[in-house]
Amino acid sequence: MAKRHYIPITADVPGVSEGQRAFLRKVIRTALATEGVDFPCEIDVSLTNDATIHEVNQEMRQVDKSTDVLSFPAFDLTPGELPGEEDADPATGLVPLGDMMISLEHVAAQAREYGHSNRRELAYLVVHSVLHLLGYDHLDEGPQKALMRAHEEAILAQLGIPRE
Repeated sequence: MAKRHYIPITADVPGVSEGQRAFLRKVIRTALATEGVDFPCEIDVSLTNDATIHEVNQEMRQVDKSTDVLSFPAFDLTPGELPGEEDADPATGLVPLGDMMISLEHVAAQAREYGHSNRRELAYLVVHSVLHLLGYDHLDEGPQKALMRAHEEAILAQLGIPRE
């Protein structure tokens, strides 16, 4: 029996439908299941624009530009390592995995650049962020990046969203 994950999605930009929110939750739940997260957890999602993500990127990372996605893990994990149920918030019973912020302006621009749909680009960025919350990184151009990319593609394939 699957345990429930809490995935609040806030948007400070217009036009985010309930269907899009449901799609994001499906992508996140699929990524979590694929990575073996079988305990109740929470991931907070913020959908925003380039100006807002630029401000947050400057404030949190001292990077003076907008970006596509920011991930803020609650734990310092290595790939394949998971927090335990003992890490759950006593008030909610949920393990807080962290937060993600996605610029929908970047989603649209990158979808055009790469020649695929906004839906595919958004799914990719969400999977990418979930993996960051679970300790994956791509700081090198070698094994870490290759491992993360392999997991991203496997999750997207499970969702029926392969490379276009």
